[in-house]
Amino acid sequence: MTNTAPANRPANARFSSGPCAKIPGFSLDMLSDAPLGRSHRAAIGKNKLKEAIDLTREILGVPADYRIGIVPASDTGAVEMALWSLLGARKVTMCAWESFGSGWVTDVVKQLKLDAEVKEAGYGDIVDFATVDFNTDVVFTWNGTTSGVRVPSGDKIPADREGLTICDATSAAFAMDLPWDKLDVTTFSWQKVLGGEGGHGVLILSPRAVERLESYTPAWPLPKIFRLTSKGKLIEGIFVGETINTPSMLCVEDYLVAMKWAKTIGGLKGLVDRAAANAKVVWDFCDANPWIANLANDPATASTTSVCLKFNDARIKDGAAFAKAVAKRLEKEGVALDIGAYRDAPAGLRIWCGSTIEKADVEALMPWLAYAFEAEIAAQA
Repeated sequence: MTNTAPANRPANARFSSGPCAKIPGFSLDMLSDAPLGRSHRAAIGKNKLKEAIDLTREILGVPADYRIGIVPASDTGAVEMALWSLLGARKVTMCAWESFGSGWVTDVVKQLKLDAEVKEAGYGDIVDFATVDFNTDVVFTWNGTTSGVRVPSGDKIPADREGLTICDATSAAFAMDLPWDKLDVTTFSWQKVLGGEGGHGVLILSPRAVERLESYTPAWPLPKIFRLTSKGKLIEGIFVGETINTPSMLCVEDYLVAMKWAKTIGGLKGLVDRAAANAKVVWDFCDANPWIANLANDPATASTTSVCLKFNDARIKDGAAFAKAVAKRLEKEGVALDIGAYRDAPAGLRIWCGSTIEKADVEALMPWLAYAFEAEIAAQA
């Protein structure tokens, strides 16, 4: 049989899992209102930062008594601030099922040297929360960006827990429903689901987390960039737009533009629905083609943003080389950019299906995926 290249192509070939595709119709002209060359401490800068915090609260449905702050160093910076500032007051449970979760384990066990129970699951699975002691402080990722699995709900997190829950939600926020009553610390970067520019993180604290910050002092010194309290009290300015260091007002404007677009498509529900519809296109394709499968073993935990895939065909001799060749062929054809699996993950592909992706582009990609697979099988033979 002749393997013919499909006629239809995705209008946007950007399926990277971060930085992710910009909002549909994006142009640099949309950022013309950015107060460039102005101090972020001037009224115009503070107002923009406060607007970003207020829109974040509105769209995500964050409770009024939770604090939201814009912090340095992307999601990584936000997570590190939480780990270094909050942990050590009680025993810790670390839950890891992908690369970034494993990184937090390293920080807590080897750098902070805390008494931590480590619960791990292999790529494609998550830790069973029914086995987790939530009277300890629990650290976990909501969505495994590199493994394509997510926590299906917060049902197994008890409301009467004694410990804090610290959740890295960077590839979940704005695309998945997050149960705020079950999350004490939540972090993300807007360069994921909203396709913003990198370098800035968001840190969301529950009243319980604030209480911990104001009643507990870690045994180790804290760099200035991590400090959330002064003289035993929360630095409230961080949570009204007075950032620790200088933010990019261009990036802040980009975040504002993306959130305003989100409101036009129905807010959080619209964002969640778009990601789910995109992911379903890929899931249905896997169901129809036995040579490829979702890396997630349980459909209930399958990610709707970072959809990770594995090849199943017995003819494949070298899985890593084959997956790399498929990704390279698709990039050369200009139909899918940056969809190789994460370097620490099992060999395969990773297709970003977040809310800024158009469903028609995912649909157009699927025949190309079949074409590239058959072409590489033939080339291998």
